Amino acid sequence: ICAIAHVTAVKMPAFQRHQEEKLFVTAAGKEPVPSICDPAARELSVVVPSYNEEDRLPLMMDEALDYLEKRQKQDPSFTYEVIVVDDGSKDQTKEVALKYSKKYGSDKVRVLPLVKNRGKGGAVRMGVFSSRGEKILMADADGATKFPDIEKVEEGLKSLQPWPNGMAISCGSRAHLEKDSIAKRSYFRTLLMYGFHFLVWFLCVKEIRDTQCGFKLLTRKAAEKTFTALHIERWAFDVELLYIAQRLKIPIAEVAVNWTEIEGSKLVPFWSWLQMGRDLLFIRLRYMTGAWKLETRKYN
Repeated sequence: ICAIAHVTAVKMPAFQRHQEEKLFVTAAGKEPVPSICDPAARELSVVVPSYNEEDRLPLMMDEALDYLEKRQKQDPSFTYEVIVVDDGSKDQTKEVALKYSKKYGSDKVRVLPLVKNRGKGGAVRMGVFSSRGEKILMADADGATKFPDIEKVEEGLKSLQPWPNGMAISCGSRAHLEKDSIAKRSYFRTLLMYGFHFLVWFLCVKEIRDTQCGFKLLTRKAAEKTFTALHIERWAFDVELLYIAQRLKIPIAEVAVNWTEIEGSKLVPFWSWLQMGRDLLFIRLRYMTGAWKLETRKYN
């Protein structure tokens, strides 16, 4: 297995964008995307990876933009952008996102369509690389985490100051809800959950109880450093992201957030967990054998 993991490893992740992915789509036309290497021009960027989310996206966008607009009225110096990354959707996800861009303006709501599906990790990375925020929030399109809980993860980020080299990460966590969720799950799904948690702890990340909550806040420097070294583009990308952060000694806070299970998950219980288990094993083996190294490249 070690040999297979080493031989099949791609040494460094590919950053190539298709020509169409170098432009945001707006109601009026198209705009060039910025780079994560540029100086921050907004206080907060919210990256929303979306694949076939025409039904669930509106609820999340309504809640997020309502909160962000109220916050900006209370503090005019607060600036933000929401980047909806359409991950090769086959439904009307892009059109739904464009309605919000038209309503709030393309400077606040930006739509980045990907030519083909890259997976959640790949979509988040493309959004991060196209962001302007001093702080970058990953938020799921289903709205399972209540958006005002951003204040909790911001407090978690502040608690880590002073940030070494401007880098820190604050992770939303559902670990405190685990007992209630077990009561609603089948024995099979509970077994899969515990098995996954054990593999994460045993192979990769020991200090974070919930690596998979899609509500994570990173400083711009931390996002650039971790995402330029990221290889996994599917469901287990969160684990590699935190594994890289721990190896680079980036401080991480874990903060309890409110979370509600929303119907329509793209996670297929057995096969997705199997793929994630394989990815966890390969993360550990490929870094251990030197097939993957903590090299970061300047993203242009």
